[in-house]
Amino acid sequence: MPVVNVVTSAGRRVLTGAVCAGLLLAGCAAPRAAHGPAVAEGGRTAPSAASPAPGAPVPARPAEIPGLGPATRSHIPATSSQALVVKGDGPHSDQSTAVLYERDAATGWKAVSQPWPAHNALRGWTAHHRAGDLRTPIGVFALGDAGGALPDPGTRLPYDQSEEFNLSGTGFLGEPLEGSFDHVVAIDYNRVPGTSPLNKVRPLGLGKGGGVWIHVDHGGPTRACISLQRDDMRQLLLALDPAKNPVIVMGDAGTLGR
Repeated sequence: MPVVNVVTSAGRRVLTGAVCAGLLLAGCAAPRAAHGPAVAEGGRTAPSAASPAPGAPVPARPAEIPGLGPATRSHIPATSSQALVVKGDGPHSDQSTAVLYERDAATGWKAVSQPWPAHNALRGWTAHHRAGDLRTPIGVFALGDAGGALPDPGTRLPYDQSEEFNLSGTGFLGEPLEGSFDHVVAIDYNRVPGTSPLNKVRPLGLGKGGGVWIHVDHGGPTRACISLQRDDMRQLLLALDPAKNPVIVMGDAGTLGR
């Protein structure tokens, strides 16, 4: 750029060309911050450090037991990895369906049995069971002790074989009750865990009932128990594993879904 001499009114000369060149080289404004994504070599937009890598799998959440709401799930102990879920058809129905589930630490719960038809008490379900109310208590209870009139079929639970399990008479529909207690699993409702299902000690008092078992189905509603077909009862006994801290989750479907 040529240097132009300018004479001011005061007789002083300034080098206008050199001054303008210096301003252009230095920049007249403050440097602007860069905007927009960084551009990688070749014109491609560089991925953000916070963005997941393209195609990276999203970790799946462990599966929950279908039909159980958050309130019900919260009562299943974290140490339990085996659960027999018994869903009643309705709050006043004596018909239910049972499914055995097991939990894997990584993948969650999965069914390990087919749905088993079941009976519960004549008048359905209750959250406040009383002796003689002909309703099955709703809740999550441990399963730890078994027994029956017949020999142990090979269960890993403690098993008490006794003639006291022999039963006679008829049920609510006139069906024979004989053989119903050939095999039973005690439900830990108002009982002393670690004892025979025949133990009659009631920690909550006699008024709260007791002697609530899973037993062989006799073709009709029960007084408070859960009953399964004979073959299904045998499968349950063979599957239950004390090391998995098994529980029963039982109630009408609407209540369990809360």
